Amino acid sequence: MALRAPRITPGLPAGDARNLARSLQDSNDITVFVDGTVHRLPATARDAVVDMLQRLSRGDAVSVSSVEEMLTTSQAAELAGISHTYLRNMTDRGEIPVEYRGSHRRIRLSDIMAWLETQKARKKAADPAAPAAGEPAGQE
Repeated sequence: MALRAPRITPGLPAGDARNLARSLQDSNDITVFVDGTVHRLPATARDAVVDMLQRLSRGDAVSVSSVEEMLTTSQAAELAGISHTYLRNMTDRGEIPVEYRGSHRRIRLSDIMAWLETQKARKKAADPAAPAAGEPAGQE
C-alpha cells in the first residue's frame, strides 16, 4: 500500500468543540449530506467519521491520510486476466508502472484498472461492432 500525503486540520475553537461533543454524546447516527443528497455510510466509514469528529470535539488537531492499494504481480496478473510473466515483461518495458519493495514488484490497483480500460478501448476501436466487455452479444 502507498501512503498518500495527509491533510492536517487544526483543533476546533473551545466553543465549537463543546457543541460538537454535546451533539456526539450517546449518538452513532451520523448523516452525511453531499449537495443536498443524504448518504448512509457503511459502518466502518461511519466509525472513522465519528472518531474524527470526537477528536475534533476534544480540541485535538486531526490528520487524515489515505492508502492506495498495492498488488503483487500475481494479484495484478490474475485481475487483468494475463500471465504473471507477461505482466512482469510489461512492467520491464514501462507499459505498466511498478514500485519495488526490496526486490518485490508492487503495482497500484488504479494502474491495472487504467490498463484494462485502455485494452477495452483498443478492442472497441478495432471492432466497433463487438460487444464491450461484460455486455452480452446481440443486444443493442
